[in-house]
Amino acid sequence: MKKRYWKPILVAVLLIIIVLVTGYFVLRYSTYEYTEIVKTYENDSTSNGSYIQYADGILEYSKDGIALLSKEGKEIWNQPCQMSNPVVKICRDIATVADKGGTSIYVFQKNGLKGEIQTTKPIEKITVSAQGIVAAILQDEETPWVMCYDAKGNVLVEHKASLTNTGYPVDLALSQDGNVLLVSYLYTRGTGVVTKASFYHFGEAGQEKEDHLVAQKEYTDTIAPTAVFLDKDTSLLVSDRALIFYEGLDEPKESEVVELDKEIKSIAYDEKYVALVLKNSSGSEYELRLYRANGKQVMAAEFEGEYTSIKIAKEQVLLYNGNKCIIFNDAGVCKFEGTLEMHIMDMFPVTGLSKYMVISANGFQEIQLAK
Repeated sequence: MKKRYWKPILVAVLLIIIVLVTGYFVLRYSTYEYTEIVKTYENDSTSNGSYIQYADGILEYSKDGIALLSKEGKEIWNQPCQMSNPVVKICRDIATVADKGGTSIYVFQKNGLKGEIQTTKPIEKITVSAQGIVAAILQDEETPWVMCYDAKGNVLVEHKASLTNTGYPVDLALSQDGNVLLVSYLYTRGTGVVTKASFYHFGEAGQEKEDHLVAQKEYTDTIAPTAVFLDKDTSLLVSDRALIFYEGLDEPKESEVVELDKEIKSIAYDEKYVALVLKNSSGSEYELRLYRANGKQVMAAEFEGEYTSIKIAKEQVLLYNGNKCIIFNDAGVCKFEGTLEMHIMDMFPVTGLSKYMVISANGFQEIQLAK
């Protein structure tokens, strides 16, 4: 009796597993030829701004203010301000908007303004932690400053760079907990250039260190214009010739170096992946490569066509320009390549099979890939 009872259950479970596995591979390797508009949402905002996905909604920023919109285009909150050149950095639930070349920085959380920072010198670059700590490179007539602030504008760290000692800071990144600052410095040595990766720890690990410096490494004949923290303890330096991964916070160590044999056109990243678009010298115009946060390559795919934006979302790489769009997944499958019915300002996957939210000047459209 027991065997008769369990046999149909085991068969049913096996059939379910087969169906799920088959469905997974069908979806993973399916390609699509066109798109269908599923829903259209009117945008409440009258601002001619820029958009970026943030928290559970969409952050709109312009010279006149910053607003959080729902995915249906409804305004949740609005912060008026005056900026000449607003730039955005996001870390988890914290968003920072700074006036590049100006002196204003706004720090936001999901429910609105968390704090406002006024700098004493023009802002060149910013980064932010998940706690709302902001680091910035400030311009100076002689040498730049590297500054850290809390969300209320209180100065936490003030460091004047020296072109003959530290070099010129070209980029910086904060760990998610706000304790570690990575700065990529550039300076000259003889007739060549040197990049210096410097890690400053403002917690217990750096208390006994001079200037809180817990790790530093030099790279000759190298320019590294991009520094990022990928997750809570993995950081990355992107140079003109390599991806340089570091592990740890108390004493970061180089964990992987990925040598590059082609020129980088653009880069995108999230906590799991790093995407590079490289220029080909022959064959297809570009090569897309995807790496895990440990530096291991996941896939490579070649493609043609110009684009102006690249992003990673839900294990997919999206490239778009005007109304043209290309979507790759992390298996290297080109899920879609074609044109949409709107000018794309931003787009990202949403819940549902092959569904995306597209932001355009006419509002928000939810689209679905179709065969």
